[in-house]
Amino acid sequence: MNDLVTGEAVALELRPAKLPSRALAVLIDMVVAWSAYLAVTLGLLAAAGSLDDAAVAAIAVSTFVLVLVGVPIAVETLSHGRSLGKLACGLRVVRDDGGPIRFRHALVRGAVGVVEILLTFGVVACIASLVSARGRRLGDVFAGTLVVRERVPTSRTEYVPAPPPWLVGRFAELDLSAVPDGLWLAVRQYLTRMGQLDPQVGWVMAERLANDLVARTGAPAPEGVPPAAFLAAVVQERQAREARRAFGATGTPGFTAAPGYSAVPGVPGAPGAPAPAPTPFLAPPAQQAAQAPPSPQAPQAPQSSQTPQAPQAPQALSKAEHPGRPATGFVPPA
Repeated sequence: MNDLVTGEAVALELRPAKLPSRALAVLIDMVVAWSAYLAVTLGLLAAAGSLDDAAVAAIAVSTFVLVLVGVPIAVETLSHGRSLGKLACGLRVVRDDGGPIRFRHALVRGAVGVVEILLTFGVVACIASLVSARGRRLGDVFAGTLVVRERVPTSRTEYVPAPPPWLVGRFAELDLSAVPDGLWLAVRQYLTRMGQLDPQVGWVMAERLANDLVARTGAPAPEGVPPAAFLAAVVQERQAREARRAFGATGTPGFTAAPGYSAVPGVPGAPGAPAPAPTPFLAPPAQQAAQAPPSPQAPQAPQSSQTPQAPQAPQALSKAEHPGRPATGFVPPA
């Protein structure tokens, strides 16, 4: 499987087609092409029975080039990589970057296919496909294309859990331009699978990813914030920025998604989609009490000369209360 990472740190999966499915697709195409070639040849010879041998040979060569070479090239170009055999087998020819092919790609594949498929009866194409890790023949190598499977079993999509409410919007001024796509993908994969990991192993992985993220952004992490919660909050901030760039309606300054709400359309949390179950970002048991933010103070009863006090927002614990905390801001597991 080949992964292409998009700007939203989503892995676009391309499943290369292997030799058996490709051979079946080529066999279907060849049966149709040779049947058409024989029918056209017999029709032309019957209509031009009084021609000499040179004219008959010219007609045969022209029919061979047009029917067995030109027609497959035209079909792949117009159908964007779906010939009759590939359509029956659920295959498609795409570029190396996953985009649709153009005439030049189909022309190179067809020209090289004359040698490796028609003239050698597919022996060269089979050997090249077996040697290639992605099942490509020589025509695909020269054209920069790849045959992929379109009909694949669908799997349940994993969603990034929402961060704690007291972290929403806290990283609005964070510079995320230097964070590479590979790190975003690693963070997203961790957040979607952290419930399946051992607590100690998951804590170490989250701390390492958070330190990498801090090194890329250049801003220190807040004190007393669990690394998994920090990662979820930063990912949500990136999704909110992507939504502001894509949709003008929600593109107001300071826009952030609410807890349990995903700023990217089409995922749970978006309008009309069910919100995923909240995932608690808890530290190991020995550290839960130390990392939990202080609860807001209840508003005091109004006095005769004073106005009611507003509830205080949760604040991170100071270093003085935990002198043994490392400089990263993440408490090590017990």
